[in-house]
Amino acid sequence: MFSGFDFLGVILVTAIPFGIYDLVEAMDNVESAAAAGDSFPTTRVLTADGAVSLVGCLMGNPFINAVYIGHPGWKAMGGRIGYSAATGLLVILLSWFGVIALMMALIPVVAIAPILLYIGMLIGAQAFQETPKSHAPAIVLGLVPHLAAWGKLQIDGALTAAGTNAATVGFDKLGQAGILYHGLEVLGSGAIIGGLVLAAIGVFVIEREFVKAAGFALAGSALTFFGFMHGEAIGIGRSPAVAASYFIVAAVLYGCARFAVVSGTTAGVSAGEARLGGEARA
Repeated sequence: MFSGFDFLGVILVTAIPFGIYDLVEAMDNVESAAAAGDSFPTTRVLTADGAVSLVGCLMGNPFINAVYIGHPGWKAMGGRIGYSAATGLLVILLSWFGVIALMMALIPVVAIAPILLYIGMLIGAQAFQETPKSHAPAIVLGLVPHLAAWGKLQIDGALTAAGTNAATVGFDKLGQAGILYHGLEVLGSGAIIGGLVLAAIGVFVIEREFVKAAGFALAGSALTFFGFMHGEAIGIGRSPAVAASYFIVAAVLYGCARFAVVSGTTAGVSAGEARLGGEARA
């Protein structure tokens, strides 16, 4: 139980990003369920998620528990609380009797793809259907880091199958072929948090709430500087150029907010002067 603390420094490098990911994913899925008509208390969900994960760790389970995604899809298929209970019971039985490895050997991985595709389609559709139409550009912006991460994964897989990697081939040669590998790497690292930050900035810019947009850009700068997004590992100054870019965006957005306030005040004064002039003429 306690021998793992000897490797705490190494473990935290992985545990902190996964903890953040698990937290964000749980909140996302609670919000997704609420949009589908089922509201659950976020605090209770997160507490149960963490408590069960701790129990599992004490019993030697290396995998954290998570609120699984796709509530609207499972609900549309008729799944209720019994679906979750049956799934958990089946996993316990399969693990107890040691037949999971056998099933993984007999059932091809591609057999899982159709259900994942269906759930993914429902989630993607819900993102556009349950939000204001004007926020659609922000949703697309939030998907960009995930597309970059997926593209990098495909490139890495192809190069690994060929017995090489991007560093061996050379970033310059990949760039000449139209593959901006380093750009995909930076943009796609920490895609979960990066997508949330970019989407939030986009939403508040669309709503002309520039101070809030600047706040998220400033948060993006801090998260990037310490490697939580746009970086392969947590540390100090992992992506300084990207962090500086977020900071500049925050400054520009804050400037837009100040300009909007000044313009609004000037417009108000002009309107007041016009009203007084009209009254004097009357």
